[in-house]
Amino acid sequence: MVYPTLVHLAQDWKMRYPLVDGQGNFGSIDGFPPAAMRYTEARLTGPAMEMLADLEKDTVAFMPNYDDRLEEPRVLPSKFPNLICNGSSGIGVAMATQIPPHNLGEVVDGLVALTEDPDLDVDGLMRHIKAPDFPTGGTIFGVSGVQEAYRTGKGLITVRARANVETLANGRENIVITEIPFMVVKANLLEKMADLVRDKKVEGISNIRDESDRDGLRIVVELKRDADATVALNNLYRHSMLQSSFGIITLALVDGWPKLLTLKELLQRYLDHRHDVVVRRAQFELGVAQRRAHILEGFKKALDNLDLTIQIIRQSDTPEAAKDALMARVELGGPLEVVHRDAQLTMGERAGRGLSAEQAQAILSMALQRLTGMERQKIEDEYLGLLKEISRLEALLASKARRMKLIKDELLEMKKKYGDDRRTEVVLSAEEFNIEDLIAEEDMVISISHGGYIKRIPVSAYRRQRRGGRGVTGMTTKEEDFVEHLFIASTHSYILFMTNKGRCHWLKVYDISQGGRASKGRSVANMLELDPDEKVAAIVPVKAFDDQHFLVQCTKQGLIKKTPLSAYSNPRKGGIIAINIVEGDALIEAALTDGTQDILISTRHGQAVRFKETEVREVGRNSQGVKGVTLREGDEVVGMTVIRR
Repeated sequence: MVYPTLVHLAQDWKMRYPLVDGQGNFGSIDGFPPAAMRYTEARLTGPAMEMLADLEKDTVAFMPNYDDRLEEPRVLPSKFPNLICNGSSGIGVAMATQIPPHNLGEVVDGLVALTEDPDLDVDGLMRHIKAPDFPTGGTIFGVSGVQEAYRTGKGLITVRARANVETLANGRENIVITEIPFMVVKANLLEKMADLVRDKKVEGISNIRDESDRDGLRIVVELKRDADATVALNNLYRHSMLQSSFGIITLALVDGWPKLLTLKELLQRYLDHRHDVVVRRAQFELGVAQRRAHILEGFKKALDNLDLTIQIIRQSDTPEAAKDALMARVELGGPLEVVHRDAQLTMGERAGRGLSAEQAQAILSMALQRLTGMERQKIEDEYLGLLKEISRLEALLASKARRMKLIKDELLEMKKKYGDDRRTEVVLSAEEFNIEDLIAEEDMVISISHGGYIKRIPVSAYRRQRRGGRGVTGMTTKEEDFVEHLFIASTHSYILFMTNKGRCHWLKVYDISQGGRASKGRSVANMLELDPDEKVAAIVPVKAFDDQHFLVQCTKQGLIKKTPLSAYSNPRKGGIIAINIVEGDALIEAALTDGTQDILISTRHGQAVRFKETEVREVGRNSQGVKGVTLREGDEVVGMTVIRR
């Protein structure tokens, strides 16, 4: 299992910051396996070396390995925040962890901000750490899942491939995919896309080819001449792995126990760990410096009493005798600056002891060249430098503020050495899929018969003819039926169906069944929830609901009503009230106006009235309207027409 782990740490499409620098075949994003270990070479990268930095300085605790032959660190000093930057994934008994990778620069900024303000909350940290940053790039849609994960430890985010549309010289368009979601195998993605095209789940694609090379990933989706690139891309997002979900679970071991961590807790635990490492490192370095200073003190004593030191050594029979004599007879040459770490003695207690055992042994092991003037100066300089280092370390151990500043400086140095730009883009408002995104916008001919049958046909199905042409069949009807309404509307437009009872139903044009020129279509009654005695009285195509257009309605008894079109923008399954119809009255016509047109009302007895639309005041959706025409006894309105001046 060691080699697969090493391979994983070297794959830059899985690791945001690879820890192994591999030479040879280490697999590919297509899912191809790596070469056997005898054909590859590996070394640690810079971030990996930073994780091991100061390991020899007693910075972490050690424990026996699996067979008790060796000792291994319980954790690494980890100057590089690997868990946060590279993430982790694993499963256990009744638990799992899925920590996404992050950008080192953002993580360092968040850690620095937390050192400066320990009371900073998750929202404050998210000003620095925006979202996960995947090695394969892509786009994160929506921050709600990220915010939930950072606040609670669990969340679901949507990751989408990065794609753009290129227009060729011949006018055709290609979809070019340059980044794919994290942990998606490119070969499997291409196979799935090909299956979608073959099974006609995604229309408008003529070819898919992989142009990826060592310079980067590039998948080209060739579109047919009449295909809509946006629709094709949305269909690919919907049905393939070009869009995937990533579940965040920030579960980590804290003091040996699994715990779900928020973003702040995750960062704070790292800072606490680094603080412990800095303290233990400072204690270790202080001990080393004190011991070295103690040895240099001995050198200084011996050099200050050089003749006596040489005489003692020459007169001694054995090294042990010389060591004992040096310890007994060499006097202090000056004030002692450093107290020995192991023997906490006062200056007075140490003044009559001469050299310590360590000092005497170091003098006996000293080369003769150290007796020259230049070497004596080096000893003096080293000794003075050690005194300053000891003072610095003691001050560091005495002040937590100094330690936190040191941690901050080390993090900023890490950012400077290994920081890079964010790869994964974050879109603040996620685009939810709806059926409209998957349907191309094109003009349709809508045909509605007197008997209530409706269908749509693309405008392209009708060909232009010369003056003497006979025309083509547009709709097949029963003998007693005929085409009553014929108009053109976009597939993304709405159709308002106004009934004789004053209710409004609406459909999207793409919801209407598309048929051939010879088909009769589908019954409107089967598409709308109408009462048994309710009939469609008027049909109004609408592009968008706004306050600049009005819906004008007219009843059989001469009432007319003008309402802003925006009042009809929220339909319900059973329809909504369009006009309040009293008993004995019925809606006979409705039309769309821009507020500046004329209205013509005609009656059964041949009377007509024309007036400006501005003379009709606006009323609410539930009102009856105002009188539009005065009717004689037995007369009724049979039609209303909107006239453009």
